Amino acid sequence: MITTLHIKNIGIIEEITIDLSRGLNVLTGETGAGKTLMIDALLILSGERFSKEMIRKGESNSFIEANIYLPDHPQAIDGNIIISREININGRNLCKINGRMVTVNELKEFMETIIEIHGQNANQMLLDNQYHLSYLDGFIGEKLECKNEYNTYYEAYCKIEKQLKENYGDEKERERKLDLLKYQYEEIKQAKLKNNEEEELDAQRRIMLNSEKIAENLKQTDIALSENAIDSISVSIRALEKIENIDEKYEKTTSNLKNIYYELQEIAREISNSREEIDFNDEDRNKIEERLDIIHNLKRKYGNTIQEILEYKEKIKEEIEYIENLETYTNQLKEEKNKTVEKMQKLADKMHNIREEKAIELSQKINEELKDLEMKNAKINIKVEKQESFSKTGTDTVTFYIKTNLGEDEKQLSKIASGGEISRIMLGIKTVLADTDEVPILIFDEIDTGISGKAANSVAQKLHHIANKHQILCISHLPNIAAMADENYFIGKTVTNERTNTSIKRLNEKETLQEIARISSGEINEISLKYAQELRNKKVS
Repeated sequence: MITTLHIKNIGIIEEITIDLSRGLNVLTGETGAGKTLMIDALLILSGERFSKEMIRKGESNSFIEANIYLPDHPQAIDGNIIISREININGRNLCKINGRMVTVNELKEFMETIIEIHGQNANQMLLDNQYHLSYLDGFIGEKLECKNEYNTYYEAYCKIEKQLKENYGDEKERERKLDLLKYQYEEIKQAKLKNNEEEELDAQRRIMLNSEKIAENLKQTDIALSENAIDSISVSIRALEKIENIDEKYEKTTSNLKNIYYELQEIAREISNSREEIDFNDEDRNKIEERLDIIHNLKRKYGNTIQEILEYKEKIKEEIEYIENLETYTNQLKEEKNKTVEKMQKLADKMHNIREEKAIELSQKINEELKDLEMKNAKINIKVEKQESFSKTGTDTVTFYIKTNLGEDEKQLSKIASGGEISRIMLGIKTVLADTDEVPILIFDEIDTGISGKAANSVAQKLHHIANKHQILCISHLPNIAAMADENYFIGKTVTNERTNTSIKRLNEKETLQEIARISSGEINEISLKYAQELRNKKVS
């Protein structure tokens, strides 16, 4: 239920906050005080379109926020959901659910399961045929137990359909896909890639590009060692050998120098060999460049590394094998689909028969309610029609038809009923479905249009009955409805500094009786107060 509603800068509403209660909340008040603006604000909060002309004159934005208590809702935090919407004069929209920004469409989808608004300006769910089936199924309830079994098969059916569609389309498309995969596989296979090959080729390429520089410096080193360093050390060794028997330290020095001489000779040989190895010809260089080009081309197509390319090759190999054996797999899927369709059809036919039977019963019950609502000549006829294709709910479409006057042809409800009639028809439906309907909050505006007397009493009693399971906000001009309220609110207007402003007040019992007296006779006196008390006494606690 809505526990708190805050509205700012909507029409003549500057800023109001209203705390609402469970059950039936009735809003009454002066003409032009802003009662309908309350409904407009809830419509805006429910994701409906907003006109910039609704922003209060002189202000830059409008803001609506509601705290909704739904302890069992998955998005509730400590049982509460905070919904807000801010609209700026420049057209910028800011919608939030529990502080999280959402789009207008997301807000609308979210609120459709929480609030139903029925009034002159509301986009009625009753006028949308897609909701008619849910009304009927809600009425049938557990007797439509095969619906859950059908849903299980329908999910399997959708999964099979998806798999069949993903099987590369028709035969020509499969052949094209297979040719492409085989080409890719052969291209990678022919390349004979090896892990770490690219790194080794890059190293060779780097040496080739610097071969002249390397050769020149190796030559200088080779000459320096062979012609200078080694000869000099050799002369030094021969000199030391002449004195090594004089002192042990000369013998040790000679030995060390000989080791250096042998190591230097080995290094000189390695450098000499390296000079020969760097003499690459253009053919070798071109082979490396071509090989690197092949690797780079494959990387551009199939992966960032040779490892990834090789992994992709194995993947497409598996895919080729899958497509080549696809006919067998597809036939298995088709066989499974046929079996599933057969089971679905039986369950869909069973649901159709139940719906047809219960549609007659629901029509009769709604028509009985309409008689009490001063629509004695109106006849609802709920039609259940079977379609060829399967949907989540079976093969049925459900449409509400109505004949409002004797001698007329029945037409679809959405094409004939007025705003006030729609509200009363919805009230009749909600009365029948009060125990099964899952939408927690109902808003009624214009529900008392064109009714009085016995019909007014009936409307009031039905609202009170529905309010046992739902929170109801109802704007009314009828004392009968106001008297049945669990909470009454008075909407008035004041003029300050030549600006009109809406105000709202929660009424105590004495004030409630005075308001009922006012709207019943236009003035508050002993007779109207007595009448108000009589109406109030009819309220069933």
